Amino acid sequence: MSKQQGGQRKGKTAAGGFNKNAGKGYAKGKPAFKRYEDAPKKGPQPKKSNPNEIRLNKYVANSGVCSRREADVHIATGLVSVNGKVIVEMGFKVKPGDEVRYDGARINPEKMAYVLLNKPKGFATTTSEGKGRTVMDLVANATTSRIKPIGRLGRNSKGLLFFTNDDAIAAKFTNSKHGVPRLFHIELNKNLRLEDLKKIQEGLRIEGKLINVEEISYIDGASKKEIGLKIKNTGNTVIRSIFDYLKYEIVSLDCVAIGHLTKKDIPRGSWKHLTVQELNTLKML
Repeated sequence: MSKQQGGQRKGKTAAGGFNKNAGKGYAKGKPAFKRYEDAPKKGPQPKKSNPNEIRLNKYVANSGVCSRREADVHIATGLVSVNGKVIVEMGFKVKPGDEVRYDGARINPEKMAYVLLNKPKGFATTTSEGKGRTVMDLVANATTSRIKPIGRLGRNSKGLLFFTNDDAIAAKFTNSKHGVPRLFHIELNKNLRLEDLKKIQEGLRIEGKLINVEEISYIDGASKKEIGLKIKNTGNTVIRSIFDYLKYEIVSLDCVAIGHLTKKDIPRGSWKHLTVQELNTLKML
């Protein structure tokens, strides 16, 4: 073998040969290239699960409609909708606030709750935050179900206010013709004239809308400033509209009864759960 040939073996050879420095990096513990598994992964990453979301079949089952296995069948056959859209996807998750219906009827996995509050002055009737003191503060410990006030009492009004998460019962209160009557004790800034009382009895048309009351009368043993008024409308703004129209100011407004429910044994600022008998009577109204 010639020196020239030997030199070619020790030094850089033609294409396809080996370099005498090849492999030095490995000797120092440094790989010449990155391992495949060390390369950054590409493609869509799995979504993080929301702890407040619940699988649709579990939601339906928890509502008492059927078992979870049966819920899968109902979902597959198009009997379940979420926010107005029929869902047939297995594994679909429901978010808080979603409206879920089974065969057209709204369902709710929460336990139904029925709470009656004797509202004091100074609390706004709202579920919104940032409104100062609200009636939700007063019933915060009543139930873990997401109840809301049905009807309205102004911040400076007082008396009975009903809370529930039962849409069927709530619908009774929002029907002004066939709803639940509420009785108010109202004090005005001046005596209510008899002719104005009769106008209210007969029904007033205010801004093109006819407003009817169930009953109106003076309070026995009190001045003509104090009256009792029964109405089925859920808001107290309609009452204020009546007296604004007739040029009276409301000094005090107190809801003393809702249907057959009264303030008996409920101190101002306190609440109670309806009894089974009270609830059944309310459903029959």
